Amino acid sequence: MLWFDEKHFHHAVDEAARRPGATAAPWQDGEGPQTMDEMQAYWQREMLHIFARNQLRVALAMPLLAGLFAVANLVWVPMPVVIAWLAAYFVVEVAQLALARHCLRARPEGTQVRTWVHRFAFSELAHAVVWFLPLLLFWREEAIPQHLFIGASLMAAMAIRILVANNFLPLVTAGSGVIALALALRAIIAGDTIHLAMAGMIVVLGIFFLQLARRLQTTTKELLLFRAQRERLIEELQQQRDAAEQARRQAEEANRAKSRFLAAMSHELRTPLNAIMGFSEIISAEMLGPVQVERYKEYATDIHRSGNYLLNLINDILDLSRIEAGKVEMREEVVDMVAEAKSALDMVSIKAEARGQKLRLDGPEGEVELLGNARYIRQIWINLLGNAIKFTPEGGEITAAIRRLQGGNLALEVRDTGEGIPRNELRSVMRSFSRGASAVRKAVDGAGLGLAIVNGLARLHDARLEIESEVGRGTTVRIVFPARRVVTAARADFIRGDETESPLERQLILLTA
Repeated sequence: MLWFDEKHFHHAVDEAARRPGATAAPWQDGEGPQTMDEMQAYWQREMLHIFARNQLRVALAMPLLAGLFAVANLVWVPMPVVIAWLAAYFVVEVAQLALARHCLRARPEGTQVRTWVHRFAFSELAHAVVWFLPLLLFWREEAIPQHLFIGASLMAAMAIRILVANNFLPLVTAGSGVIALALALRAIIAGDTIHLAMAGMIVVLGIFFLQLARRLQTTTKELLLFRAQRERLIEELQQQRDAAEQARRQAEEANRAKSRFLAAMSHELRTPLNAIMGFSEIISAEMLGPVQVERYKEYATDIHRSGNYLLNLINDILDLSRIEAGKVEMREEVVDMVAEAKSALDMVSIKAEARGQKLRLDGPEGEVELLGNARYIRQIWINLLGNAIKFTPEGGEITAAIRRLQGGNLALEVRDTGEGIPRNELRSVMRSFSRGASAVRKAVDGAGLGLAIVNGLARLHDARLEIESEVGRGTTVRIVFPARRVVTAARADFIRGDETESPLERQLILLTA
C-alpha cells in the first residue's frame, strides 16, 4: 500500500470539525466514504487530480531543463550518448503528460483511484530513472566541474518534481526521493572530500524536501476537507432554496385557489340569501297582511337580521378575495377626505346611537383632497368606524381624524376609548380571519376580515396601516398616505386639466408639486 498518514488525516478532520461553522465531513453523513480504505481513496483521488493538473501546467519547464542539461553536457559527453538520453527522457515525459490528460478525462472513482496512483508512481519512478542515467552515462571521473554541474542540475530537476507533486508524498518519494538517493550514492562512491560534502548536502536537502512535502500534504488535505464542506453547504443551501421556492409557489397557488373558491361560493350564496332576506322582511313588516302568530313575526325578524349579517360577511369575503387575487380596479380621482369621513359617520351613526356612543370628526378647516378611489376610501372609513363601535363600550367616544404629517404625508385616523388590544395581538389582528381574545371572549359579531380589507385597500393607495393601542385606554388605527397622493393647489389644477399654465409649467408641476 502506498504511504498514507492516518494520524495526520484524523488530525485534519478533528481540527476542521472543531472550527466554528464546520459542517459534517463528506464521509460523516452516511453518503461518503466510511472505512479507512475509502477515506484514503477519497484523498488520493483529489490529490491525484491536483497532481495531473500540475503536471500539465509545467509541461514546458522540465523539457526545457532537460534540453539545456543535454546541450551543456556536450562539453564532456559524445553527442550520440546525449541524444540517446534526451530521446529516452522525451519518451518518458510524453508518456507522463498523456497519462495526466487521460486521468483528468477519466475522473477515476472508487477502486480505480489506487490503480491510477500506481500508474503515476511508476511514471515518476521512470522519470527518476531517466534523470539517474546521466550519473552512469555522462559521469567522467576526472571532470569535477561536470560532477558539480550534474549535481546542481539533478537538484533542480528534483525541486521541480517536488513542486509538481508537492501535495502527494507517494509520488514525491517515487520521483524526487529516488533522484536524491541516486545522486547521494554516486557522490559517496567518488569518495573524496568534495563529493562527500555534496552527498551530505543532498541528504540534508532531501530530508528537508520530504518533510516539506509531508507538511504540504497535510495542509492540502485540510483544504480539501474545507472544500468538501463548502460544496456540501452550498448544495444544502440550494436544496433549501429550491424547497422554499416550491413551497412559495404552492402557497401562492393554494391562496389563489382559496380566493377563487371563496369568490365562487360567495356568489352562489348571495342569490338565495337575497330571496331569504326579501321574504323575511316582507313577513316581519307584514306587507301582505298581519301575521296571526306573533312568534312567527319574531322568527322572520331574526331570519332577516341573520341573513343581513351573513350577506355582510359574504361581501367582506368577496372584497378580500378580489384584493388578494389582485383583481381590484384602482380608478383614481380627487377624493374629498372630509366629505367621505362625514358620509361614513352618517352611515354608522345609527349603530353608535343605539349603544350610546359619541361620534366626533377632528379634521382641518377647508378641503383635504387625496388622489385615490372614493369608494375604497369610504369603505376604509366605514370598516374602521364599525370596528371601533363594536369594541367601544356603551357611552364611549369615537373620533374620526384627518391629520397632515411632516413630509407632506396625510393620516386618516379612528380613535376609540375601548379596552384596547394587547401588544402581542397587534400583528395578528391584521391577518385574515384573525380575531383578538377580547372579540372571542365577548362573542362580538364578525369574522376578522375588517382590518385585513382595510390593509389591502391601503396598499392599493401606497399607504400603510398602523395600530397604536393601550390596554384599558383605547386604540388608534391610522392609515398613512404618501405625500405624492396628497393633492395640493397646484396639483389639483393640473389633475383637473386647468389649461392656464404653459406646457413647460405643467411639466414642472408634475415634477415638483
